[in-house]
Amino acid sequence: MPVGATASRRARVRLRPAVLAAVATGGMLGGGLRYELVTAFPVVAGRVPWITFAINVSGAFVLGVLLTLVLERWPPTRYVRPFAAIGFLGAYTTFSTFAVESDLLVKDGHVAITVIYDALSLVAGLAACFLGIVAARARPAIGRRTR
Repeated sequence: MPVGATASRRARVRLRPAVLAAVATGGMLGGGLRYELVTAFPVVAGRVPWITFAINVSGAFVLGVLLTLVLERWPPTRYVRPFAAIGFLGAYTTFSTFAVESDLLVKDGHVAITVIYDALSLVAGLAACFLGIVAARARPAIGRRTR
């Protein structure tokens, strides 16, 4: 049996339709929320896309909180991480829109603004994720021992 066939067979064995449904449902809700926010606060050409910035930074904070709670504080569960982290937050936050909006700023001649926006997005996202982890660890554990 070829090596690739074995890997493919193992992938099919691990495929869990309920987990995929959780990811899809979370993605539908997260993408819908992002769409509503971008529609309510449209990006103006040549300006910093603050709504994308806010979405990505808030998503980083929530991801820090959520994964800390899921991995360190809550009892083990099969569906919370796929639904909330991969599905909802994966669709809510958006690297592709961030990249396209940065590219459009450069094409419009706003290179300095793009560099500052990109750097600020990276730093703010990392800081938000770190603060989310700190905030989640400040809460007492439920049903799982802390280290």
